[in-house]
Amino acid sequence: MRPTTMKAMLCPVYGGPEVLTYKELPTPSPNASQVLVKVKAATVTAGDCELRRFQITPLFWLPVRLYFGILKPRKKMAIMGQEYAGEIVEIGSAVTGYKVGDAVFGLAGLGSGAYVEYRLHTNLKGMALKPAGVSFAAAATIPTGGLNAVHFLRMAKIKPGDKVLINGAGGSIGTYGVQVAKHHGAEVTAVDSEEKLKMLKTIGADHVIDYRKLDYRDNGKQYDVIFDIVGQDWSSARLSSLKEGGRYVGANPTFSMVIRSLWNRIKGSKKTVRTGLAGETVEDFKTLTQLYESGAIHAVVDREYELENLVEAHTYVDTGRKAGNVIINVDGANEK
Repeated sequence: MRPTTMKAMLCPVYGGPEVLTYKELPTPSPNASQVLVKVKAATVTAGDCELRRFQITPLFWLPVRLYFGILKPRKKMAIMGQEYAGEIVEIGSAVTGYKVGDAVFGLAGLGSGAYVEYRLHTNLKGMALKPAGVSFAAAATIPTGGLNAVHFLRMAKIKPGDKVLINGAGGSIGTYGVQVAKHHGAEVTAVDSEEKLKMLKTIGADHVIDYRKLDYRDNGKQYDVIFDIVGQDWSSARLSSLKEGGRYVGANPTFSMVIRSLWNRIKGSKKTVRTGLAGETVEDFKTLTQLYESGAIHAVVDREYELENLVEAHTYVDTGRKAGNVIINVDGANEK
C-alpha cells in the first residue's frame, strides 16, 4: 500500500541551489488515464539548473516565464527534475500497455517533476519500459541525453564514414551523442574541457579537443556534421568548419541560429543549419531501448546523491564540471 505522504524537493523561488527545499507532500492518486510511479532515480541536468535560476535563452525566455511563473515558479511547477526511472505501483482504469510492477523510465516534463518519491505520469508516449538488465540510475539518464542525441543526429542525416564534431561532448547529451554517432559508423571528434577528454576517448571518441586550448574553428579541419550542444556563442564563423554539403545542428537554439537556418534555406546554401527542440516519440524510446540492450550505448555517470542532498547536487552541476550524468538516488537507483 502506498503511503499517505511522500518526500519531495521543491523550488519555491528562482535562484541558486540553496532555494531547493525539502517537503512532505500528500502522495497523489492516478486518474483513469494516469499511472503512479514510485521513483527510483532521477538526474540533475544543466537544463534543470538553468530553469531553477531561470537562465533561459532569450528565444524562449518570455513564453517559458509566462508558463512557468513570472515572479516565482507556480505552485504546480515547483517540483523540478526532467527525467526519472521507477516502478509502476498504481494504474488508471483506462491505461493500456502497462501494468503494476512494470519498471519504466520517462520524461517528467514541466510542472510535474522527478524530485519526488511518487509521481503521476499522464503523457504515456513520454514513458517506456526500462531496458532489460539496466539499472534505474542508468535508465533515468536516457530521456534527456539519449532522446536529444538521437533526434539531432537523425536531423543531421549522419552516415557511415562521416566526420562528426560534437561541441560540448562531455555532458548528458554529448556522451550519448558520441556513442550514437559511433554506432552509425562516424569518425567522431569530441570537444570539451581537458578533465573530460579521457572519458570521451573511453566511450569511443576518435579525437578530442580541449576547447580552452584550441578553438576547433582554428584547427584547419572540416567536418560533415557539427553537432553543437553549447551554442551560446554561436556565429556563422562556425560554418567555416563544415565541408560543402555539411550539416550543422544546434541543440541549444539561439535567435541568430534560427535566422541563419532560414537564410541558408532561402539562398539554397549547400551547408545546412538546423535547430529546434527534441520531441518524445515512441519510436525514439524504442530505438534507445534497442541500443541499450545491444550494448551500443551506456550511461556515463559522474556522481550520485541522495534526494535529500539535491542542493549539493545542483551546486556541483552549476560548476560546469559534470562529466556525463549526475544521479539522484530517490529509492533504489542502482537496482535492476
